[in-house]
Amino acid sequence: MTRHEIIEILDGYHPRVGNRVALALSGLIILSAIAIAVETLPGLPEPLHSGLWTFELILLGVFTLEYLLRLACSPRPLKYAVSFWGLVDLMTILPAIALLTPQWQVVRAFRLIRLVRLLKLFRTSRALTRLVYAFHEVKGELMIFGVTTGLMLYVASVGIYIFEHDAQPEAFSSIPMSLWWAVASFTTVGYGDLVPITAGGRIFTTFVLFLGLGIIAVPSAIVTTALLDAESHMRDDKSKPAETIKGD
Repeated sequence: MTRHEIIEILDGYHPRVGNRVALALSGLIILSAIAIAVETLPGLPEPLHSGLWTFELILLGVFTLEYLLRLACSPRPLKYAVSFWGLVDLMTILPAIALLTPQWQVVRAFRLIRLVRLLKLFRTSRALTRLVYAFHEVKGELMIFGVTTGLMLYVASVGIYIFEHDAQPEAFSSIPMSLWWAVASFTTVGYGDLVPITAGGRIFTTFVLFLGLGIIAVPSAIVTTALLDAESHMRDDKSKPAETIKGD
């Protein structure tokens, strides 16, 4: 078996093996996420705790072996190691090594980064291709909108601080504290932990809430339009060979 075939097996593209190995690895990732959640339950019986420990060690061995195989079989190992998926594969095993060092137990929470690997199942998905294309096409607009939103959040924080600080010095004690209120209001969540009580603060909040509706609607419209354009673009690319053949 060649190195290229090993990579195809791990990625799920091998003509004979198919995606069985890739699906098995993804299944282990899901089971790992479930195990991490179960570990947090209070009063776990000792046999179950030992079983979860053993399962984590097995996962560590499997994913370490996979990473080493990818590193050894890659045509350019260094390029793979510093690539996005290479770093994700590395982060799959590094936090688990903290099992062996109690002083680094807090790092084990980063094992959930394994879930990012599930995106590999959709790398050949037409829907994911459209989504990536759409975000690439509108990244400039989204960046400008993100900066504008950040400025609006800051202005809203300053405004509510001016209106409410004297009436509620503990709740709106500073502009950074008021920023939490601005985020909750702009996203129309409204947790209710910070509520304006002055007339000016409530009028100001009304304007902020309407702006929040726009903040949600505008990027949705931008991405939706880009997705429609991506679908049209992909259809045109798909039909070009057929038209060429017909013309010949």
